[in-house]
Amino acid sequence: MEVVLADALLSRAVDPGAVLRAVCAPLSADGAEALRLLLQRLSAGGARGEAAGEAVRRAAWELALERCRPLLRLGEGAAGGAERLRLCRAVRGALRHCVQLCGAPLAARLARDALDELAGGGTGAEAAVEALAAAAPLLEEPALVGRCAEVALALVREEGEGEAAAALVAGRLLPALGGNGPALGRVWDGLLGRGPAPRVGRALLALSALCDALLPRGPGAAMDARLCPRFWRLVQEGLTERDGLCRKRARYLLKRAVDLSGGQAACMRCPPDGPDESSLFWWSAEENDKLLQFWETYILIMETLEGNQIHVIKPVLPKLNSLYELAISGKEGCWLFHPSWHMCIYKRMFESENKSLTKEGVLHFLELYETKHLPNSLGFSEVRGLVLLLCISYLKPNRTPSQLMGACPSLGMRLQKFLATYLTLLPEEEKGGFLLKFIQKMTNRHWCAVPILFLSMALAYIPACKVLGTDGLHALRDVLQCTMITHQILLRGAAQCYLLQTAMHLTDVEKVSLPEVASFLLSLRPEESLRRDTVLWMEVRTKATFMFIKRFLIPTEIGKSNIKWIELEAFLNPLLDVLMKLGTNAYIPTLKTDKSLQLLLKLLQTRSLKCSKTQDALIPEIVNLCLQLSSKKLPTVKNFISSLTNASIHNFHETDSTEVIQYYLEKVTSIASLTVVCELVDQKPEAHLQDLPFVDALKRFTAFSQFNEVLKKPSYIEEKSGYVCGGEDFFCSLCEETSSQGWGRIVARYVRDQWICLRFVLNKFPMLAQKYEEGTSELSSLTAERSREILESALEALTILPSDQVLPVFDCMKVLVPKLLNSLESLCIEAFDLAWKIISSLSNTQLIFWSNLKAFVRFIFDNEVLATAASTKGQAYAKIKEIILKLIDMSTTKTGVFNVVLSHCCQSWILPTCDNRGAVRNAFLNAGDYCELITEGCVFGTVFRRDQSTNRDDHYVRICAIKFLCLLDGSNILHKSFMEDIVIKLLEKDELVSRTRTRYYANSLQHRIKNRVWQTLLVLLPKLDQNFLCGILDKVFQAGFGNNQASVKYFIEWIIILSLHKYPQFLTKFWDCFCYDEEKLKTSICTFLSVLSHFDTILQNTSEKKPVVKKALLIVLQWCFNHNFSVRLYALVALKKIWAMCRMLDVEEFEALTPVIESSLQQVENMHGTGNARRNWQRIQDHFFFATFHPLEDYSLETIFYTLPRLSEVAEDEWISLCKFERFTDIPLPAAFQWYRSRAELLDLKPSDWSQQDMGSSSVDTDGQTEWTDVQKKIIPWKHSTPSSDLDMVLQDRAAKLGKSNSRLIVVASLIDKPTNLGGLCRTSEIFGASALVVGSLHYIQDKQFQHLSVSAEQWLPLVEVKPSQLVDYLQQKKTEGYTAIGVEQTAKSYDLTEYCFPEKSLLLLGNEHEGIPANLIHHLDVCVEIPQQGIIRSLNVHVSGALLIWEYTRQQVIKHKQQK
Repeated sequence: MEVVLADALLSRAVDPGAVLRAVCAPLSADGAEALRLLLQRLSAGGARGEAAGEAVRRAAWELALERCRPLLRLGEGAAGGAERLRLCRAVRGALRHCVQLCGAPLAARLARDALDELAGGGTGAEAAVEALAAAAPLLEEPALVGRCAEVALALVREEGEGEAAAALVAGRLLPALGGNGPALGRVWDGLLGRGPAPRVGRALLALSALCDALLPRGPGAAMDARLCPRFWRLVQEGLTERDGLCRKRARYLLKRAVDLSGGQAACMRCPPDGPDESSLFWWSAEENDKLLQFWETYILIMETLEGNQIHVIKPVLPKLNSLYELAISGKEGCWLFHPSWHMCIYKRMFESENKSLTKEGVLHFLELYETKHLPNSLGFSEVRGLVLLLCISYLKPNRTPSQLMGACPSLGMRLQKFLATYLTLLPEEEKGGFLLKFIQKMTNRHWCAVPILFLSMALAYIPACKVLGTDGLHALRDVLQCTMITHQILLRGAAQCYLLQTAMHLTDVEKVSLPEVASFLLSLRPEESLRRDTVLWMEVRTKATFMFIKRFLIPTEIGKSNIKWIELEAFLNPLLDVLMKLGTNAYIPTLKTDKSLQLLLKLLQTRSLKCSKTQDALIPEIVNLCLQLSSKKLPTVKNFISSLTNASIHNFHETDSTEVIQYYLEKVTSIASLTVVCELVDQKPEAHLQDLPFVDALKRFTAFSQFNEVLKKPSYIEEKSGYVCGGEDFFCSLCEETSSQGWGRIVARYVRDQWICLRFVLNKFPMLAQKYEEGTSELSSLTAERSREILESALEALTILPSDQVLPVFDCMKVLVPKLLNSLESLCIEAFDLAWKIISSLSNTQLIFWSNLKAFVRFIFDNEVLATAASTKGQAYAKIKEIILKLIDMSTTKTGVFNVVLSHCCQSWILPTCDNRGAVRNAFLNAGDYCELITEGCVFGTVFRRDQSTNRDDHYVRICAIKFLCLLDGSNILHKSFMEDIVIKLLEKDELVSRTRTRYYANSLQHRIKNRVWQTLLVLLPKLDQNFLCGILDKVFQAGFGNNQASVKYFIEWIIILSLHKYPQFLTKFWDCFCYDEEKLKTSICTFLSVLSHFDTILQNTSEKKPVVKKALLIVLQWCFNHNFSVRLYALVALKKIWAMCRMLDVEEFEALTPVIESSLQQVENMHGTGNARRNWQRIQDHFFFATFHPLEDYSLETIFYTLPRLSEVAEDEWISLCKFERFTDIPLPAAFQWYRSRAELLDLKPSDWSQQDMGSSSVDTDGQTEWTDVQKKIIPWKHSTPSSDLDMVLQDRAAKLGKSNSRLIVVASLIDKPTNLGGLCRTSEIFGASALVVGSLHYIQDKQFQHLSVSAEQWLPLVEVKPSQLVDYLQQKKTEGYTAIGVEQTAKSYDLTEYCFPEKSLLLLGNEHEGIPANLIHHLDVCVEIPQQGIIRSLNVHVSGALLIWEYTRQQVIKHKQQK
């Protein structure tokens, strides 16, 4: 209408210019809009004549300079709100039309004025830019064109407060310049030329504004950004920018270029950066479809990454593999698409704020790198280095069920392989720099124990190459400091060992000095990582010796003839300096003095033979050499050891020394020498050293020695004259307090060495002085009394020795306690208590706890100790039982404790080391006396909450107990009695759990205990005889009546089937189970009907089958008419099996029933309808227990402990794989053991292959999907659907009474969990007449927030409850009823809402507020519809989205009904 009026006014006006001037006086917002419209019509229609045209141009000139420009300057900063904004917009349009009427002269005038204003730096920048935008398309002067382009680029480049100006330039000026050919060339050179470009964000802003000009759709364009490498580099940088708007602009440019290329289907290629590089972008008409597939997939991935959530990315990750397949040509090593495009994806994932997304990207890249050969390219060099830096952040001890405790996770293994492979591909000159930079990068943050451990492991596994110098050694030392922050001492020690190996493998000794190496070694903790006599210690010593000899002891030539040697004194000076300062420097560190005293003692022990008496000379190297000598040298070795032993004993008893310190040191070195001899004799049994005379002397020495002798500090002796050795007064420092710690360690070692000698004698000769009873009367009564004295000394030693020195004391007590337990029970109990006190105090000390625990277990659970205590059943027996309970309690918080106890007991009971038949019998008697150990081992394992989840692995306790039971022989009376006792205790435990908890949750502790009980009973079942089994079968049946979880039910049914198969005479008892009242059977009858479904297996050993089959058929027929649907299903399955047996056996008595039974079974097979009957009938027949499982052929350890728990949906940490049984070698199974593996048919089943009747339909394992056919662009949650149960589709009664629903639209909101959104949807659905609203729970109706939003709509709208786990079945049901399932979701194949036509019977599925529609539901939908968006925010509120689609459906249906009428 406005256009018509404007044309009429201009056609009747004599002077159009006068009309224009009249409209401008005064110029309001309405007047400005009228002026713009008139100018638009004049510029579009042209003038009627020359004079009229000139008048119009003069008027337009005046208006532009005198009215429009001043108003634009005023409008930029003036107030006035919406009215002022209308005025400014109208004036801008009027100015643009004035330029079109006046042409180039007015454009030049406006451009000069605007450029002068911008150069002057005034406040009118916005008005000047608007003027330039109006003038730019018609500028012709090259100078003005160049100045305009320079100003535009300058404003785009401007930082800080120029953001608004840059946006204004991009929105107004640059599109105008794009319409001017010369100006566009200048801007092209500024943005994509060789000069400096603006920063990425500004450059992409400008390129987006010029998109129409730089990506022309017509042929023969002068400039095409697709052929410019710099354009594509800017796009790639924008794709990985942190700014979301910048990434969106880059995706927009990429999509425009791809759409343009695909539409033109032309051949083009962007020049490559180098001769060996592929093109950044190319197109070919022959490859048009392939190229479109690649780029559409690429853009989909980049858009999906914007979701920044792991469940969004995971379904799309397989598409990265297809990108790789498309990007590599058939020729090896050739990229069809430049690898930098792939790098953009990984870099975007690596730099994501979501750490889970970053980890997923790292895992996928490592998997791609491991499984496919990636051609080398500069495009991947940056991302590879970034991967190495990111991997270490996500190394967690996540293990699969088949992995050992502490095993390196898959990410750690991939990191090791990737790091080693990557370094081998690097040039030699770059390896050192990369490793140095990588290690230094590690020191920039603090690490927890697990990542630093596996990273150190990866560094240690790098092939040896000498690439690190001083800086590298310092960097490794800094990483070592990172390991000290954790309290996990074992992980800390392991990391230190790996870092030490890294230093030895990668350090070039030519580039580092000895003090630098020493500084690195000092940063290690010897007690954790660098202990003497370990393999690592030997390697370090060899390396250090080689370096020392090469760098310092090899003579250095001075001139031509003079040779200078560096003496050992230079290396001992630091030690002497510390010792001399002990008495004068009160602030010297205690640790430093401690180390100095230990080094001094070691030097005194290891000094050469020439510098000392024979009895003082014990060189550890000689002892180590003795262990490696051949048999021909043994006589020499024996002579040496005999001389050493005799000299040490003699020196120990020598008391005429005048120097107290020398006297003490001689005693210490003498007992240390004897200790080494004892250990050497134990380590070399084949040398028969125990038969030499020196052993007799050692026995006499030990028998009369006084134990726990404490060497007083020299400062306590009255002699004050000083102690001189070799003329150096360096022992006087021992009288200072600072040396107390070092002297205490010396004394502790001295006491421990005495007990090592005693342990040697007791193990070789348990009855002390037994051979000397005839010769010496003093020794005749020595055995008992001396044993008592030694045990008392042992208790004293436990109180004075440090915890890491008590191992030999425990070993001695193990020999002594059995001899004294009957006569001195209280003393032995005191020994038990004191030993347990030490162990419990060490529970948080990883370094020495396990060795002490093993010694404690060997002591307490020694066969003789256990047998002696059990024989009297006194206080000692009760104390051992108490210790067992304490150990079990400790094992619940400290994994591995029960492993040590049970492994030792099982080995000593079933595999005793002695060959004495009586000893073997007595050893196994202990198993019966302490059978609670085996019982608790069979059910061991606790349950943690998710927030308390740990990486404990308690399977080996159960494996040890199970393998112990597998070794038992049913024909052995002792074994038979023990097994029966275990079975009774396990049944009592199951009954106790059932009694305390009549109902329990799946995977709860009660469920797991019952599951483990019946697994163990199933293992023992074949070994039980008929009489015992007859006595316990009633308890098994009674357990079947309980309310059990599915896995427990299967095990009970399996046991019943095997029992009836082996002993058919028990069928009479089994029939009695069907005679209870219906109230007791209503929840348990399915268990016994399941047994009947395997009736063919039960009757294999029965000669007269017909009577039994008839009995079974009569019982099953009764339950086929039960009112409970599930019971009828189980009965029909059993009926189908039993009736097939009747047909096979030709049972004539049931010929009359044949038509009825067969028609019933046929009706069940062919049933159809809207309910769940057909689906449930198919489900129960496909159930693994009825379709695949065979009770006899599938009897194996793998089925019991792995396959059946997995198929029963028991928690994954309950699955015990067969490889764990094989790896546990402490108790080997007999070679004839055959029950190992499941059948392949059962083992290959997956939980997704069947639906469990007891717990609902199983979830689909979506992780196995290779690639989705349709995925979310925005959000796809990656989660399993929960099991569903039978649907209750009965609408509420009020729905029938209301009669208001006149549409056929069902709104499904089961995934929505916020009451406010549900309340709003309820109101919207009711207003627009939806037939029903489906919610996840009807409890939402009672929520006050729901009621506040719904305003009683729930009273007038049918509501249906369908839980999220039931949605798959609900969708399928509605689709069979003719409904079209429509998802409100953005996917790769979704329809635009404005283009989609809704069917009359539509089901609208709405997604969750945060996660949208799950991926497993998308593929059950017929179509997805999305709402077109223009803004930056990615999604609407779910209620708003639902309301829009509900209205669109209603609108279309209303129009359709009107057309039909």
